[in-house]
Amino acid sequence: MEEEEGGGGGGSGRRVVAVGAGLAGLGAAQRLRGHGSFRLLEATARAGGRVRTRSFASGLVEMGAHWIHGPSPGNPVFRLATRYGLLGPEAAQEENQEVDLGGHPPLPSLTYGSSGKALSPEAVSEAHDLFHALLASARAFQGAKEVPVPSVGQYLRAEIARRVPTLGGGEEDARRLRLAILATYLKLECCVSGTHSMDLVALEPFGEYVTLPGLDCTFPGGYSSLPDRMLSALPEGTVLLNKAVRTIRWRGSFREEGDEVRDFPVRVECEDGDAFLADHVIVTVPLGFLKERHQDFFQPPLPERKAEAIRRLGFGTNNKIFLEFERPFWEPEQWLLQAVWEDESPLEEPSADLEANWFKKLMGFVVLQPPEQHGHVLCGFIAGKESEYMETLSDAEVLGTMTRVLRTLTGNPQLPAPRSVLRSRWHSAPYTRGSYSYVAVGSSGDDIDVLAQPLPEDPEDPRVIAFGPGDAAAVGGAGPPAEGTDGQGWKQDAPGLEEHREVAFPTPAPFRGHRCSGHQPTPLGSPR
Repeated sequence: MEEEEGGGGGGSGRRVVAVGAGLAGLGAAQRLRGHGSFRLLEATARAGGRVRTRSFASGLVEMGAHWIHGPSPGNPVFRLATRYGLLGPEAAQEENQEVDLGGHPPLPSLTYGSSGKALSPEAVSEAHDLFHALLASARAFQGAKEVPVPSVGQYLRAEIARRVPTLGGGEEDARRLRLAILATYLKLECCVSGTHSMDLVALEPFGEYVTLPGLDCTFPGGYSSLPDRMLSALPEGTVLLNKAVRTIRWRGSFREEGDEVRDFPVRVECEDGDAFLADHVIVTVPLGFLKERHQDFFQPPLPERKAEAIRRLGFGTNNKIFLEFERPFWEPEQWLLQAVWEDESPLEEPSADLEANWFKKLMGFVVLQPPEQHGHVLCGFIAGKESEYMETLSDAEVLGTMTRVLRTLTGNPQLPAPRSVLRSRWHSAPYTRGSYSYVAVGSSGDDIDVLAQPLPEDPEDPRVIAFGPGDAAAVGGAGPPAEGTDGQGWKQDAPGLEEHREVAFPTPAPFRGHRCSGHQPTPLGSPR
């Protein structure tokens, strides 16, 4: 059936439909409120996208986005959360907003080895300092016409190999231990970049991501409080949940039954048989979904340059595993427990046997603080194919494996098993298919720009489809607005809806800033 216009404005103006009620889609709804008719279609039963807060143990946990990285006036998510009064008093302190630690603030941590004991702080510090110095040098290739190797992983391994003779003072056991620790930092960087391997991440654009000042902060009432507030500010009926889109027909001439006057260039068809006619459509679905569905999702198919951008850009999986304990085996001051498998090296290929070794991709656990709010909870981070394999296992299998891992690392075979487990499954989510994007080998930041450009490309044709995928929109990762935006993630030169001729509406600017120690926690990663 054809749906009547409604929600978000009157029926006499331009009619806009947006697809995907994550932060990008909700931001578009706020931006276009009052400009004619607006509808936001969401495939699942909730708004928020990869922002999802769940109850666990005695508090709340974040299945997706967790921290605001660089919470300072230059960060649009920080400004929005502050305006809504969603942050704690520490986040509002000006001195905390001015702290600039280069994206990797130090956390009190303990590093366990697979031999069952804590590793020496000296060995960990040497490996840590070397790895982050090499990361900094990798970012220096931004804008270079030639790079020594295509990927960040290849570059890091080559630089580590050059330094092997001097690692650990040249002593063999000390050298092997530092190589094993470096392997863990590579796993951490995979979480940060949302990739299976740093060999997949392009070297030249690696330095495009920048960090903002400010000590990372969380939402006391859960990150979902942000999309919830954005949703509540919209007129009733603007957002339709459980409304999965099957096809967007964007080069047609459609009329509503009984209306012989008004033509619409866009028809959005849903899985349940409903259809929405519109002048413009905004697409804010994840890149992982576009990779799987773009050929059938758009009719006619996308122009080849846009389809190529979708294929070239990387999209990977980073998951969390939450473990609740009756009582902690860690000390109150410890915030991060790192895991090192002492027989590994970044100079050797990791095992491809996922069934036997998937858990070794786990880089460690963040201790959720404070325990008075969360209970005694660890949050493990794991990326890549191993992370996707973890999604196929039962809760009991994951809990059993985590128990064995922790008993191995602590050297305590009697360590009590966790009371309960909860994990994310972003790769299995049919409308997400992963966690977040990265600039892959063979692609560049220009592909993000191509993806964000409206359609059709003919400037004489006023029918427009605009792309602001959750991975390309400036609000996608609690990062700063992209260069050339108004600070809310919208192009400065994009006119208001009532002024549009060839350009239909202000399109979300591409998310090309804020690597935020990656997009995630410092020093480790979570889906944005």
